Amino acid sequence: MSRFRFKQFEVIQSATPMKVGTDGVLLGAWVGLDGAEGRILDIGTGTGVIALMLAQRTAEAEVWGIDIDPVEEARLNGDRSPWSARVHFEQTPVQAFSAEPFDLIVSNPPFFIESLQCPDRGRTLARHAVALPFEELIEAVERLLKPEGRFAVVLPLTEAARFEALSADKLRVIRRTEVRTTPRHPAKRLLLEMAHIGSSRAAKPTDELMIGTGEHETYTEEYRTLTRDFYLKF
Repeated sequence: MSRFRFKQFEVIQSATPMKVGTDGVLLGAWVGLDGAEGRILDIGTGTGVIALMLAQRTAEAEVWGIDIDPVEEARLNGDRSPWSARVHFEQTPVQAFSAEPFDLIVSNPPFFIESLQCPDRGRTLARHAVALPFEELIEAVERLLKPEGRFAVVLPLTEAARFEALSADKLRVIRRTEVRTTPRHPAKRLLLEMAHIGSSRAAKPTDELMIGTGEHETYTEEYRTLTRDFYLKF
């Protein structure tokens, strides 16, 4: 059985097409929490790893994870975690999901819209905007997010630019972090935190996160600090 162990919980991921990866862990550790999150939604939850990270980071928040694919492993991971009483998973497309508005919504969504699709259907659904086009994700976020709530997402730079353009009349960026793997490489990912156009939340300047120092398997102190509550190696 394939497992990924964190400091406070373990993720079983034998059946889930997309395993625990850097993008999801980055998003779960990076998204800002101000202590006012009573309800959190993870769209495209997969193994439930981001939902569990957010449950760990909040004292009382109720966390929901939804996915178009089966969520049995996510439920198992939630049941085996210290936060089983307040982590819930449901198999449903977000387009059909109905609930009271959320204080925080997060998503590590499908992307690579124009690239060739993988022949394996599971990985196709996870990696390509087939079941969840950006337009429909934006519409769902607008519908499910509280007026002063926040939405956080991680995307490659090109796809992030397209996402911002598509959401320009509905959501505005209030926090942006460019992610670089090493000093020698350009930014590969963008972490975005967004709010409703009419929200009173102030925007912060763009910043940068460097994962590695450039030395073999050596990580920056910034990355260690961000993820040390989760990764065993830190």
